[in-house]
Amino acid sequence: MTTEAVSSGARPQIPAPVQKDNYHFLRSFAAGGVAGCCAKSTIAPLDRVKILLQAQNPHYKHLGVFATLKAVPKKEGFLGLYKGNGAMMIRIFPYGAIQFMAFDHYKKFLNTQLGISGHIHRLMAGSMAGMTAVICTYPLDVIRARLAFQVTGEHRYTGIRNAFQTIYLKEGGVTGFYRGLTPTIIGMAPYAGFSFFTFGTLKTLGLTHFPELLGKPSLDNPDVLVLKTHVNLLCGGVAGAIAQTISYPLDVARRRMQLGSSLPDSDKCCSLTKTLNYVYTQYGVKKGLYRGLSLNYIRCIPSQAVAFTTYEFMKQVLHLN
Repeated sequence: MTTEAVSSGARPQIPAPVQKDNYHFLRSFAAGGVAGCCAKSTIAPLDRVKILLQAQNPHYKHLGVFATLKAVPKKEGFLGLYKGNGAMMIRIFPYGAIQFMAFDHYKKFLNTQLGISGHIHRLMAGSMAGMTAVICTYPLDVIRARLAFQVTGEHRYTGIRNAFQTIYLKEGGVTGFYRGLTPTIIGMAPYAGFSFFTFGTLKTLGLTHFPELLGKPSLDNPDVLVLKTHVNLLCGGVAGAIAQTISYPLDVARRRMQLGSSLPDSDKCCSLTKTLNYVYTQYGVKKGLYRGLSLNYIRCIPSQAVAFTTYEFMKQVLHLN
């Protein structure tokens, strides 16, 4: 009798929203992962050089950004520019996926549950999303940094698996994979926050006040307003530049702490404050805390531009708007 009553009455309303939410979750995850991989693939050589300069690798510390870009292929071959990139791709898909997915979730949560809207909720949601992604994928970032810091002929690790085993056995187990987590989280909060905040604000301005900047939406999703591709690239690049300037010293501290025993002065870099103080005292502001910043502008601008633009495109393709 109960079954007949349900059948003859209105349809159950619970399953449909749940299925829709799950589907949206998966689409958002996939879109963020693809965006992250596309962004990092474009700047892999610059990422390798950045790590070498930040941590004062003895083979390249006397060189500048462009000189190092030339020196690495001569010393290690062209593929030397992509050392550690395998670990990066393994890390960056879940990182990008979690970050963009979490941003959408936090933004909705702040708006609907806490009543926070406008520009501030982008800043807060971006910061929270960045920290969430970092915590979930940090061990892979450590592995990638260790592999990228190696120079041909002086390998400490033979690959990703060996790096995991070595760090676990020789550097305190699981805690060895979280060296530098504190400055990473502290640095990621302003970086991701201002990145999402700047892009979202510029995007809103473009959509609202500059109709000539509007692009053509996909045929499957024609009712959504979108910006032209080159405008998205510009907005993403500006967002990356602003965010990077604010958080760069913390990024330097993070890298030195991540590299741990790979550095001869690792005992000076056991905490955030000690690392920042040591780098400042030993190398100063320009050659220490901001060493490699010019490279970071060159790498972060196209990286963020590609990431945001790819994500906007994937949102159209996967009907996330």
